[in-house]
Amino acid sequence: MTTQLTTKRSSPIALIVLISICCGAALTVAQAQEQIPAKHRPQYQVSTLPDFGGTSSGLWRNSLLSDLGTLGGPNSSVTWNVKNTAGIIVGISQTADPQLLGESWSSAAFYSTPNNVGYINLGFVWQQSLGQMRGLPNFPGGNNGFATGANNLGQVVGWAENGVHDPTCCCTQVLQFRPAVWTLGPPDQIHDLPLISGDTSGAATAINDNGQIVGISGICDQAVGRHTAKHAVLWENGGVTNLGTFPAAWWNTPTAINQHGDIVGFAGDPAFVEGDVLHAFMWTKHDGIQPLLPLQGRNPEHVDSEAYGINERRQVVGVSCDADQVDCRAVIWDHGNTPTDLNDLKGDYSAFLALAKDINDKGEITGRAIDPTTSALIAYLAVPAHGH
Repeated sequence: MTTQLTTKRSSPIALIVLISICCGAALTVAQAQEQIPAKHRPQYQVSTLPDFGGTSSGLWRNSLLSDLGTLGGPNSSVTWNVKNTAGIIVGISQTADPQLLGESWSSAAFYSTPNNVGYINLGFVWQQSLGQMRGLPNFPGGNNGFATGANNLGQVVGWAENGVHDPTCCCTQVLQFRPAVWTLGPPDQIHDLPLISGDTSGAATAINDNGQIVGISGICDQAVGRHTAKHAVLWENGGVTNLGTFPAAWWNTPTAINQHGDIVGFAGDPAFVEGDVLHAFMWTKHDGIQPLLPLQGRNPEHVDSEAYGINERRQVVGVSCDADQVDCRAVIWDHGNTPTDLNDLKGDYSAFLALAKDINDKGEITGRAIDPTTSALIAYLAVPAHGH
C-alpha cells in the first residue's frame, strides 16, 4: 500500500489523475451534508484519459496530458493524490546521481523496470506558473526524499532522510527519515514534524488548507510502510495525535484528508505483517475510526479494502480485493461503510475499473482500468451522468 509509504499495488498506478486541479468545485455546507439515497445512485459517463506510456509523471488538464519530465534520472511518479486548485503537483523523481549507500528508497515500488533503483530520489514540486519540475531539499545529511501532497497555501508534505544511521532500518534502507513539510519559496524550506514518543521515523501523506496533516509514525524498517506505519497520526497546531488503536501495529496509513478534517486510509491485519490484506477506514473527530468494508457476496470472497480518496461530502473511493489480489475492483463508499462496485455503474464503458484513486466535490472519480483488448493499464475519468 502506499506508505513508506507505498502501495503494495502501486506498480499499476504509475500515473495518477489530478482531478482536483482540472475540475474541482467547492460545495456549500448544505450540499456537503446532502445524502444521496441508494436508489438514486448515479450512473457514470466513463472515458479513457490519454497516456504516453513509460513511467514519467503526467498531468491531465481538460483531458490533455502533459509530461512533467524528471530531475535527470529515468523515472518520476506522482503517487499520491494532490488535492489543490493552485496548480501545484508533487511527487518523486530519480536524479542522475547514483545512490551513495545502496538504498532503493522504495522507488522500486513506484517505477517500472528497468532502472527503477540505483539513483538518488528527491521529492519534486511542479508549479503551473513556472512549468518546470524542481527537487525539494532533504534534511541535513540525507540523500533521498519523497513528496506526497500540497495545499493551496504553498505547503508541501512528504518525508525525507536525515544523516542518522538508524539501527531499526532494514533491508536496503540505511538512513532514518522523518515527516516533512516544505514551505515553497524561493528558497524552498524543509521542516520536520513530531513523531509519537519512542518512534524514530515517519512520513506525511496528505495536507488540507487548514494545515492539518496526516501520515504515519513508527520505526525506519524497510522504508515502505509496514512497521513505519505502526501509528496512523494527525498533525495540527504543532502537535501529533495518534488516530487510535488499530488491530495490528503495521500498515496503518492515512491516505487523504478533506477540508473538514475527515480522514481515510487503510489499516494492517494482524495475520499479514507484509500487508497482503488491508482494511479501509474512515476517521472523523466525532466518530473516531470506522471500518469501510470490502464488497460482499463475491467469489472468491473479498477480504481486502483500501480507501484512497475522499471529498467534502464524505464520498470515499478505493479498491476491494480477494485475499490473493486476483479480483480487485474500483469501489465507492457513498455515505456508508458498504461499498458499491463502480463496474456496476459504468454504463457501456468497455474497460474494467480496477482501482478508484480519487474523487472531487462534483463526484468525479479517477483511477486505473484494464483495457479488455490489450490488457493494458489505462487511466479513466468517471463523471456522474445526472450531475450528482
